[in-house]
Amino acid sequence: MDNNVVLRQLRYIFDYGDDQMMDLFRSGGKPTNRKELSEWLKPEDDASFSNLSDEYLAAFLNGLINKKRGKKEGIQPDPEKELNNNIILRKLKIAMNLKVEEMVELYNIVGIVISKHEVNAFFRKPGQNQYRKCLDQYLRNFLFAMQKQYRDFKH
Repeated sequence: MDNNVVLRQLRYIFDYGDDQMMDLFRSGGKPTNRKELSEWLKPEDDASFSNLSDEYLAAFLNGLINKKRGKKEGIQPDPEKELNNNIILRKLKIAMNLKVEEMVELYNIVGIVISKHEVNAFFRKPGQNQYRKCLDQYLRNFLFAMQKQYRDFKH
């Protein structure tokens, strides 16, 4: 899934302003400024749009983990240089302190029927037999479910 779309959706889900967003990037090890943030949040057809790199999205997600769960003691992990949907989903699971059963319930909110085994398969190592690639539709629906759970239900 496109990194910029993930960033925009997470901003909307948690209703973060620019300063909060920049704090999350900083906390995750990749400080940014308002201009860069603005370019990442613009629509793709905007002249000043800029692609968000995997490393910066990883830093943002690490910052989200730090905000939601508290910073780990010791040295903070460096943001991954490459991301995929499986890693993004795992980082969201950690940030929100979700159990697999709760993730299944979230998917059910948006009409996706998925078993605990199928969700667990997203978190396996790629070489394992049970590993399953998290396709865009699963990440997109998970983000939509998070929106319904954490933003829409609160209003």
